[in-house]
Amino acid sequence: MTQTIFEISQEGRRAFVPPATDVPERPLDELIPARLLRSEPARLPEVAEPEIVRHYNRLSKRNFDLDTGFYPLGSCTMKHNPKLHERVAALPGNARLHPAQNPRRAQGALELMWRLQGALAEIAGLPHVSLQPSAGSHGELAGVLLTRAYHEDRGETRHKVLTPDTAHGTNPATVTMAGYELVKLASNADGGIDLDDLRAKADEDVACLMLTNPNTLGLFDPDIEEIARIVHGVGATLYYDGANLNAIVGVCRPGDMGFDIVHFNLHKTFTQPHGGGGPGAGPIAVSERIEPYLPRPQVVRRTPDNGGEPTFDLEYDRPKSIGRLRGFQGNYGVFVRSYAYIRSLGAEGLKEMSEIAVLNANYLLARLRERGVAEYLPVAYDRLCMHEFVLSGAPMKRDLKVKTLDLAKRLLDHGVHPPTVYFPLLVDEALLIEPTETETKETLDAFADTIAEILREAREDPTIAQTAPHTTPVRRLDEAAAAKRPVIRQPL
Repeated sequence: MTQTIFEISQEGRRAFVPPATDVPERPLDELIPARLLRSEPARLPEVAEPEIVRHYNRLSKRNFDLDTGFYPLGSCTMKHNPKLHERVAALPGNARLHPAQNPRRAQGALELMWRLQGALAEIAGLPHVSLQPSAGSHGELAGVLLTRAYHEDRGETRHKVLTPDTAHGTNPATVTMAGYELVKLASNADGGIDLDDLRAKADEDVACLMLTNPNTLGLFDPDIEEIARIVHGVGATLYYDGANLNAIVGVCRPGDMGFDIVHFNLHKTFTQPHGGGGPGAGPIAVSERIEPYLPRPQVVRRTPDNGGEPTFDLEYDRPKSIGRLRGFQGNYGVFVRSYAYIRSLGAEGLKEMSEIAVLNANYLLARLRERGVAEYLPVAYDRLCMHEFVLSGAPMKRDLKVKTLDLAKRLLDHGVHPPTVYFPLLVDEALLIEPTETETKETLDAFADTIAEILREAREDPTIAQTAPHTTPVRRLDEAAAAKRPVIRQPL
């Protein structure tokens, strides 16, 4: 078992000894107020430099990551992140720019942000963009707060927000945080919104419908124009959850479907390493009627009256704004990587990205069927999928006594990160798979073969999957106990 850095520590051991200083010493309490001084030294590990390097190198090799193997995590678009973008983001002018720098001395950064806003506006089919939200859930909150501001400015008090039963798990939390009541919509037999249920629940007390298209079943809703007419017909806004944007970039645009507000997950669609709590970015694009309420400040370009060179600035004079969503403009390093990705691919490359993501998903689904897995893992909604699809492990659980969680754990022994499990909630024993556009045909074939092999093995001995994983640094954890009683610091 790997020791912690504190267990490696030995009193008196040092990684570095600084040279003697020629600065005259002064009593510490003259430099720092006594109330801020420690009563005893910080408990820090004392370790030699080689041991530090080896310790963290060993830890890095015990974690699964996208550079290690296939990561088909449905609805999260865990695709390869080009290393060139890391180099661009690490350039001193990007990595060392202080967020409180005067805009006059940050013209390059502001221009990049302004141009990124323009690119995202074009991709969304909506004219105005704010980069402030930190990630998808933050973008959701921004969208619902914008909806609230829009209705209140019109003298309306509305109480309900509609979400489908396929909605992302953060949607209900967002609705509650924004002070609204959540109303769920049912899905129809094809996995789209039940229009009769929508018509019955859409009234003038509804502020917004939160939706993504394609939805979390990986299905594009062909009724989207009628959905928009129903929602707008009662004066509500239509909000687009951008988690699945990877399927449609360059092919169709949410604004053209009728959406008023769109949030992007730059870390999903436009290449940014993410997971483990960040980093991410969740910009929002909005229609003209929502624009007055965007967060302040906004990144703007100003053109001098004399026709000189344009400059870039932060605009604070926005009297109807919902205000700041965070201390600064957003996660700038994410902006650099995303802008590099958009510019390197161009319009045609971005379209190809989405087309291959959809092609890979449909190919993998067909390959799984060829390998005979449908007997135990049938597709939940049997129609053309977009970038992801959902299998149901209910027959596998019934006939082989192997749950979806068991299958997911066993995949780790084969060097594959498990897909999303038990989501969406309306599919029994759900397995949500998204291969992304950056995986090769050979990788997809190997994944299908692995699933088939685990099922063959389970027919002979289900306990292998039931007790998996067997090759990871730690065996099967008690996730429920870990969530209820997390140990987040080294015990004394």
